[in-house]
Amino acid sequence: QVQLVESGGGLVQAGGSLRLSCAASGSIFRFNAMGWYRQAPGNQRGLVATITTDGTTNYADSGKGRFTISRDNAKNAVYLQMNSLKPEDTAVYYCKLGQLGREYWGQGTQVTVSS
Repeated sequence: QVQLVESGGGLVQAGGSLRLSCAASGSIFRFNAMGWYRQAPGNQRGLVATITTDGTTNYADSGKGRFTISRDNAKNAVYLQMNSLKPEDTAVYYCKLGQLGREYWGQGTQVTVSS
């Protein structure tokens, strides 16, 4: 089993920055993909960014140039640095780990950007 715990959400003014962290524990395979997804009220959960064990990244267009995903394989952790935040970035941000054909999700952390 795999457990994911997110942290770092909060309230920030437009133009500000936040750094989300996600720590994975349990049966972690050496090759996996971790990522961030978000869900705003009334919307479906969607991709923010993903990163594989070898460092290959993928970003949704909404975050390109503003968000940076990174990971620490030794700590089984993934991070999301979010700069130039906009009110439309307000959502619950979820961490996901995918390995061996299965997906695991964290409980989510709220990010609220005020205008």
